[in-house]
Amino acid sequence: EDIVHNSGARSKLPDSFEAGFRWAQPELENGTMSVHTTFKERHGAPFPAKRKVEGNAVWMEATVKENGVTVAFGTLSNQRRHSTDIPIVEIAFPLFSVAGLGLTYLRGMKVGETEGIESPPTPSEIEECTKIVQALLPDLGTVLRPLACAPVRSRPRRTYDPIQQSWDTEGEYIPGYLANLYRQDVDGWQGLKVSLEKFGRRSGLFDDISVRSFGDTGGAPFQMQVRKWGKRRKGLQRNLIDVGYGVSQALPLLTELLRPGSDAPRMFLLQQPEVHLHPSAQAALGSLFCDVAASGKQLIVETHSDYIIDRVRMDVRDGATGLKPEDVSILYFERDELAVNIHSITIDEQGNLQDCPVSYGDFFMAETRRLVGI
Repeated sequence: EDIVHNSGARSKLPDSFEAGFRWAQPELENGTMSVHTTFKERHGAPFPAKRKVEGNAVWMEATVKENGVTVAFGTLSNQRRHSTDIPIVEIAFPLFSVAGLGLTYLRGMKVGETEGIESPPTPSEIEECTKIVQALLPDLGTVLRPLACAPVRSRPRRTYDPIQQSWDTEGEYIPGYLANLYRQDVDGWQGLKVSLEKFGRRSGLFDDISVRSFGDTGGAPFQMQVRKWGKRRKGLQRNLIDVGYGVSQALPLLTELLRPGSDAPRMFLLQQPEVHLHPSAQAALGSLFCDVAASGKQLIVETHSDYIIDRVRMDVRDGATGLKPEDVSILYFERDELAVNIHSITIDEQGNLQDCPVSYGDFFMAETRRLVGI
């Protein structure tokens, strides 16, 4: 009830909502695939009751029932449908598990088998369904395991204990990760340290970052320290808790964006990354987003910062990282009575915003007029 509503007071509240996306898939004949999910209420929270994958003119669908799951597939042209029930205890339910589930189902099916199936599938239909599943599987890691970062992140501590911490959206685990890297992987630490310090100097937040260990063992406490340079000499090493709050708030985000390795995230869901950052640091963050996106990673950013958006526009215009206008999509949310309208804004080759609604930028224009006395 917090997500769906009807504007009419007497209208019945919908019992579900839908979400999905489409992306390029060169391995398929039609060049695209789509994933579509229907959410219903379960114990007060949205639950993915139905998932559907489409590609190569065929579709696959998994629908959760009370005691099991119905797996169905067919063709888009004549809407033929084949389905069978699978006990709910036999499978797990990641958001788009329809792919792996469907592949298991197809591999175990004999062509012409009719038990539990409305109409027997043809060999070509099974082949086409297998193709879309195999095309989807390499992307499952990105789709299912993005890095999500909360708008307010962990508070800095004067001293950390190297306890084993699991991943969390606030970044509580980041100091421990950095300390372990410093102690166990010298080359990995130096590479990440260089990247962090490059951003620190670009943003004006810090010039040097280091781990200070209070012992030679892996279980020794440690501190995170940063340093700013003056015009003539280096400044003092300062504890993370004694410098601007923006440094500790940015560190979890920066570490995940810049850390190397095959296990590094390929997709990022970032909420208000500009929190506690001054304008120049927000702009530098926009440049970093462009660098990361140009490396083949995907970023979905919820922001109130024009400084970030303007840096992305300038990057497209200047060709700083090779990002093209079609690589950037801006969605502008505008409240309209009880609903919210979402406007799709694009960027041209000169960095100009295209298809902006009339309300976009109204506040800044009003402030400018007031400032110059118009």
